[in-house]
Amino acid sequence: MIVIISSKGDTLNSKVDERFGRAAFFIRIETESMAWQAFENTAVSNAHGAGIAAAQFVIDQQAEVVLSGDFGPNAANALSAAGLRMETFKESDLTVEQAVADLVK
Repeated sequence: MIVIISSKGDTLNSKVDERFGRAAFFIRIETESMAWQAFENTAVSNAHGAGIAAAQFVIDQQAEVVLSGDFGPNAANALSAAGLRMETFKESDLTVEQAVADLVK
């Protein structure tokens, strides 16, 4: 399964970011192989529409699940319309790797 996680950094050891549209990075992980790739969130500095731009990025990455602390209403509507499953972190002090492990349990 392809999962996109909002992250404060660009590695699996980075802390998760509770913000979706304003997250610093997105980590794309293929859970079967644990192959991953980090992407800087280019929408983070947008004055408006960061959530929608971030949602479009996730959709373009062909993700099946999006994992974040919170989704704004516009981002949630866009992700939902695209058929993506949205999940939230159980804790905010997790690393990306820990959050994925919790998700696939």
